[in-house]
Amino acid sequence: MDNEARISISIVHYPLFIMSVLITPSILSADFGHLQDEVDSIVSADWLHLDVMDGHFVPNLSFGFPVVKGIETKLKLDTHLMVNNPADRIEQFASIHSYNITFHAEAVQETRARRALIDAIRKTSATAGIALNPGTPLSAIDDVVGDVDMVLVMSVNPGFGGQKFMPEVLSKIRELRKKFPRLMIQIDGGIDTKTAPLALEAGADNLVAGNAIFSAKDRAAAIKALRS
Repeated sequence: MDNEARISISIVHYPLFIMSVLITPSILSADFGHLQDEVDSIVSADWLHLDVMDGHFVPNLSFGFPVVKGIETKLKLDTHLMVNNPADRIEQFASIHSYNITFHAEAVQETRARRALIDAIRKTSATAGIALNPGTPLSAIDDVVGDVDMVLVMSVNPGFGGQKFMPEVLSKIRELRKKFPRLMIQIDGGIDTKTAPLALEAGADNLVAGNAIFSAKDRAAAIKALRS
């Protein structure tokens, strides 16, 4: 991806320009028996979050690529790779036109490997994100935070949906926003109408929500409530 493209992406993502929060429903909380209907019910959202788990990096195994491969949606696909070898999954998820692909700092710790992975993601025309588990300090991504398009701050320990929000991660978001005012900051875990305002106040501009949306009868209303 050339420099002009990167600048364009920053303008689209940065909250100063969009002036609103992005809502990103996680299909981990959806009914997989009626997945297309579930996706069709959240058209007022912005992105669609795909939690990819390998049973090794996290103690859970999520849906496989063939499941998400068949999804039809105009929402931007946000692929969150909770796997030990994210480089092995890039081509697969690029083939379904993932808009953003995020890997974990804990899974790829060497700077050269991180930069190679960021470049590989960008070559697919996707933006590149890096994720931090609740216990991982911001200093763990000092080497590449200036190179990524987004940082995902986990507000639960990854692996299972429906966990309780961990407010201690908000200090990470505040520090990130202070240091990098143009950076997209996504938060994932326990986001609902009570915790969303806390995340937004801290500086997050992309909210991943699962149960708060898919457990609601009126998904459009649930999405609207998170925006406000």
